[in-house]
Amino acid sequence: MEWLLVPAAYLLGSVQPGLLLVRLMTRRDVREVGSGKTGMTNVMRAAGKKAAALVFLLDVAKGVLPVLVAAEVSADAWLEAATAVAVVLGHVFPVFAGFRGGRGVATGVGTASALLPWAGIVGIVVFVPAVLLTRYVSLGSIVGVATVFAGFVVAMVAYDLPTPHIVYALITGPLIIGMHRDNIVRLVRGTERRIGHREEEG
Repeated sequence: MEWLLVPAAYLLGSVQPGLLLVRLMTRRDVREVGSGKTGMTNVMRAAGKKAAALVFLLDVAKGVLPVLVAAEVSADAWLEAATAVAVVLGHVFPVFAGFRGGRGVATGVGTASALLPWAGIVGIVVFVPAVLLTRYVSLGSIVGVATVFAGFVVAMVAYDLPTPHIVYALITGPLIIGMHRDNIVRLVRGTERRIGHREEEG
């Protein structure tokens, strides 16, 4: 019965706060703006900073909640990991939004923080100055996700981190970074937009 949490987590992940909020505020489809994603940066472009901040918090909470519920109802680390992967997949490939969602950064931060809190915190600590110094949201996101992934590796080496949590990191880390492949190409070419321009990572 507890494993019903996995499809439930996917369905929760499929709920797109960015899509809903922008549609409510502006009657626009955020996926028709900029990067075509539903994440914080694209929401900022379409509806402003306050809307973007709210979407970020909701996407993080969307990642935290199902993992905490899984941990509460069962001591099975595989259930926790599967729930975490499912909610990230739901955000990136949402069934309620034509499988066109976000890149998974905020929801990934939420799931990682629920599984390994210090790694999620370190990822955010790295993300913020990376964006402030470079003004590339995409670069900050990539570096932040890589830092979280490294945290899981350190935890695996330093102490007995459950194997399912490592599997979670091996799936979601490359997935989220892979969702930035267009940004990576533009960063290498020097054509990536900095924050404040009309077109940046979303």
